[in-house]
Amino acid sequence: MNHSHTQEEAQRHAKPLSPKIKELIARTQSIILATVDAEGTPNSSYAPFVQVENTFYIIVSFMAKHTKNLSEGRKTSIMFIEDESSTKQIYARERLTIEAGVSQIDRDSDRWNLVIGQLKETHGKVVEVISEMKDFILIALTPVKGTYVNGFGSAYSVDENLQVVQHRNETNHQSK
Repeated sequence: MNHSHTQEEAQRHAKPLSPKIKELIARTQSIILATVDAEGTPNSSYAPFVQVENTFYIIVSFMAKHTKNLSEGRKTSIMFIEDESSTKQIYARERLTIEAGVSQIDRDSDRWNLVIGQLKETHGKVVEVISEMKDFILIALTPVKGTYVNGFGSAYSVDENLQVVQHRNETNHQSK
């Protein structure tokens, strides 16, 4: 019997793995950002983050394209993804992709001070320096909905609270 055929059969009948969304987020220090500009041109980037309650916060500079896109309130998507060096299968990296609402936090507000303090604690003294620079702004990314994948046949829809609402298996991973 062909080994690859056996592997395909196993993947087709794979049982979903238990979602571990909180653990993935806890192992991640930065998020991948997908934004669009006024002309609809996509831009991908990344930023270190902290999570406060159910919102993700990033401090970003207007020198970056993504900051302008975010500051103008355009749709965005963020991704948390397993490190390549620790994955067992490059095609099945654990990942969480979220559609997120975007809002800017007023400088020197209570929320600004709380989040900047947590960013300093998590990412070090550099945050103290950049938070004083006027071209840096604090952005809140609030989950709307998303998808969590942690293996072949193991994809889930998640809600705004990052809770699994459905196992996604609409294609059944059929081979030719």
